[in-house]
Amino acid sequence: MKLLLLTGGSGGIGASAAAAFAGAGYAVVNLSRRPCPVPEALNIACDLSQPAFLTDIRAQLAPQLAAAKEITLLHNAARLVSDAATDASSATLRDSLEVNVVAPNTLNRFVIPQMGRGSSILYVGSTLSEKGVPGAFSYVTAKHAVAGMMRATCQDLAGTGIHTACVCPGFTNTAMLREHMPPEALQDVASLSTFGRLIEPGEVAALLLFAARHPLLNGALLHANLGQIER
Repeated sequence: MKLLLLTGGSGGIGASAAAAFAGAGYAVVNLSRRPCPVPEALNIACDLSQPAFLTDIRAQLAPQLAAAKEITLLHNAARLVSDAATDASSATLRDSLEVNVVAPNTLNRFVIPQMGRGSSILYVGSTLSEKGVPGAFSYVTAKHAVAGMMRATCQDLAGTGIHTACVCPGFTNTAMLREHMPPEALQDVASLSTFGRLIEPGEVAALLLFAARHPLLNGALLHANLGQIER
């Protein structure tokens, strides 16, 4: 059995990834506060912002991992807040890192020993994994850390047959984007790609499935932004 274990599959890129992997024959287990809408997904409710989240779900998760011959662990859940280096509190930064960086590390330590050859660890980064913009201090910091975690994971798993990649979407048509962007600004944001549109979550999901299947991409940071225009 091939298993996709993902975080944040309740909507957006996560839900699209669940659908894509299920369609490719993977069993799907989703870890999030709200359930994944994909009928094939097994939902295990948890709050990744809580340091002890794994303790609460270990008994439910362990049998799913034990039954899998090949596992793709997809770190998709993210926390986005609007803050700046001049006013961001350490508590806000800590909360962002807990979801974006610490929770993936917790899952890696639990899942890696149960991964067979051909398994993969995928991270959803951002264009902000390699650049900065004003007003997103904690998110930019966390997404840079995600890219670093993927690269370090790649090196530490040398010889295991487990590969890693980090897919970095640009502006994607998700609820998270719309929650942080007034409707009148969406067209301006869409114009920042050379195709003049937002990315659809399904496009990112297709790339994640491709990355899971192709160890050639081990350690790769994959830009998925329709050619973002720099201003």
